[in-house]
Amino acid sequence: MDGRRRNPYELTEETPVYVISVAAQLSGLHPQTLRQYDRLGLVSPDRTAGRGRRYSARDIELLRQVQQLSQDEGINLAGIKRIIELENQVAALQSRVAELQAALDGAAAAMQQREAAVHASYRRDLVPYQEVQQTSALVVWRPKRQPQSRTDGD
Repeated sequence: MDGRRRNPYELTEETPVYVISVAAQLSGLHPQTLRQYDRLGLVSPDRTAGRGRRYSARDIELLRQVQQLSQDEGINLAGIKRIIELENQVAALQSRVAELQAALDGAAAAMQQREAAVHASYRRDLVPYQEVQQTSALVVWRPKRQPQSRTDGD
């Protein structure tokens, strides 16, 4: 869920509204075929309190897809079930990747803000260190000569 409250009367593609006879007409299939697909777990409509099936627009689309794979592509029902499972798994993984990408983007933005705050807190009276070039010159250090003290009693 995206965190927003949904209107309970708003119809979405997931809203179960079609009885089996209407779903059969919309999908071009026989109601008995829909019952068989439900038993096999290919398309699982919601149920009413009296156990009647209620199909959503997404269910109707899935019924059409099953029909197309079965008749046009020649895929058996077990293969279709596996295809549907894999498509659902891919959709779930894509959703999870999107969630993780959003979290990563948020963490990167927070890190940039913290980095900017650290840079802003630097003392401006400090001079940045610049590395001295290494040379092969020889430097000789000689201590300053101190004047000799007179101790001979003049």
